[in-house]
Amino acid sequence: MTKLSVNLNKVALLRNTRALGIPSVTKAARICIAAGAQGITVHPRPDERHIRAADVDELAVLLRGFPQVEFNIEGNPFPPYMELARRTKPTQCTLVPDSPEAFTSDHGWDLERDGKKLEPVIAELHSLGARVSLFMDAEPDAMAVAARVGADRVELYTEPYAAAHARGDASASLVRFAASARAARDAGLGVNAGHDLNLDNLVEFSTIPGLLEVSIGHALVADALELGLYAAVQAYLRVLRRSAPPPS
Repeated sequence: MTKLSVNLNKVALLRNTRALGIPSVTKAARICIAAGAQGITVHPRPDERHIRAADVDELAVLLRGFPQVEFNIEGNPFPPYMELARRTKPTQCTLVPDSPEAFTSDHGWDLERDGKKLEPVIAELHSLGARVSLFMDAEPDAMAVAARVGADRVELYTEPYAAAHARGDASASLVRFAASARAARDAGLGVNAGHDLNLDNLVEFSTIPGLLEVSIGHALVADALELGLYAAVQAYLRVLRRSAPPPS
């Protein structure tokens, strides 16, 4: 079954609008874990507009008590990101080519341009015991390059698929994402995915063979406003279970 990693950025964004400490990011993580989420994701940015360094530290402490739950830290490997990784030693580091002022992640790595500078970063993260995933566009030819620079996985940037699905025209996009997933697996990489996935479009997307993990935050937190956080996590897990291949 594809694992669900819940991105808690939007919980932190709401918390940051007041100085009351609510909603609690760590309490949200506990609820997600109790509901069955297999991972917790955060994407700290240099301006701490949502997740703060202190949140990452507190989540790292919390998750030591749940060794079955993966801790995934996303971000551009600027010095503050690397310091967080050294300090907290997450399960997975998902490297994203965002500029500090980026509103949200909106493209994958250009490895022809950036691959060489990523190699020593990836090597250091491996030395910390972290799995490294590179945020990538659905470009099948780029997957072998991701393997050459040392990545363990790729996270396919799924906003183009989500937009096509919203237009009622997802079939061609899904074919391209499936081809990219196959190319990644052929290169020896694991396949993750994330960005703008929701309960509607995840149904089709989760049929891509070999999909190991989806990271979902914005839509899941929005659904939690209606369903409650525990029930929202379980709703996403039900979709992923329906798409899981039968045991051999």
